[in-house]
Amino acid sequence: MLRKHPWIFSGAIAKIKGQPEAGQTVDVVASDGRFLGFGAFCPNSQIRVRMWTFDQQTIDNKFFLQQIERAVNRRKANLSFPDGACRLVNGESDGLPGLIVDRYGHFLVAQFLAAGSEYWKPEIVAALRRNVACRGIFERSDATVRAKEGLPPVKGLLWGQEPPAWLIINQSGCKLWVDVYNGHKTGFYLDQAENRPLVGQYCKDKSVLNCFAYTGGFTMAALAAGAKQVVSVDSSQAALDIAQRNLELNGFDSSRASFINGNVFEVLRKYRQQGRRFDVIILDPPKFAESYNHLKKASRAYKDINLQALRLVNPGGLLTTFSCSGLIEPALFQKIVFDASLDANRSAWIIKRLFQAEDHPVAVNFPEGAYLKGLICLVD
Repeated sequence: MLRKHPWIFSGAIAKIKGQPEAGQTVDVVASDGRFLGFGAFCPNSQIRVRMWTFDQQTIDNKFFLQQIERAVNRRKANLSFPDGACRLVNGESDGLPGLIVDRYGHFLVAQFLAAGSEYWKPEIVAALRRNVACRGIFERSDATVRAKEGLPPVKGLLWGQEPPAWLIINQSGCKLWVDVYNGHKTGFYLDQAENRPLVGQYCKDKSVLNCFAYTGGFTMAALAAGAKQVVSVDSSQAALDIAQRNLELNGFDSSRASFINGNVFEVLRKYRQQGRRFDVIILDPPKFAESYNHLKKASRAYKDINLQALRLVNPGGLLTTFSCSGLIEPALFQKIVFDASLDANRSAWIIKRLFQAEDHPVAVNFPEGAYLKGLICLVD
């Protein structure tokens, strides 16, 4: 606590006075009685307390109004575009544990992922209304992580106008459809916003394989940059259907793109058997490590996809590979890619490291917030 980390695990608590409810604000004190801060209590989670503040500050309407105002001001430059999209509140890194708020044009989509943010939901919604001009606030608190907090999944309108079934956002010169009702996270992976055009710049006149393509964010960036051919692979046909709609929305030549519904691990192996090669391969898989118990299995999965991909990259081509598993630290991820290159008998050089977008800031006292890491590797 003296280092101001926002989580207190159950094993670090010596004594609990009274019987606080889930989400209720509790005083946190040291063994010698010194005041350490105020946090939200959760009897169901291993993270027993998530800290609101380390100061003598009342947790009330005014507190949430102030915290959300500060979060929004950090991103003020992004708020002048009515059809834009950005993250407005990034949980612990914005001093609001368990709260995610994304902006899609005129609508906000919020996730209340912890007992504390759930407890203060009315006050948080009111603070969002005060700080952000929007037509409606929609809730997507249907993430599985809520179960760890003893909370059921919730989805629906919180305030104002219902968002349309489909929204169009503009990112880096591409138009993209977003399904805020059923899409991943709050509807889209905004954390890759800056990486897509960056990766795209390496794709001009290249053959590209985009794995775990989802709705085609990297695919559209590659096509916009002049890729010769892009193959997009995903296990969800529904996601690929949206990717095809994005292709049409941007007016790209359909002969330059193909969409493959399949298991990426199996498709990569099939392409190797067929002798297919690509100039650029993009790997953007879902989170493989949900807990420390999954770490070894996740590491094997990351190694496998990188191994298979490295075998398909043309000499002098590029492998762009990501991990969004916070438990896979950057050094471990690099080692996994290195081990894969050894087994593939390919030499590789890191030419660029990639991170989550600027609107997903990481508080320096919360290193866990730096979950997305990526490598662009030149492959010989």
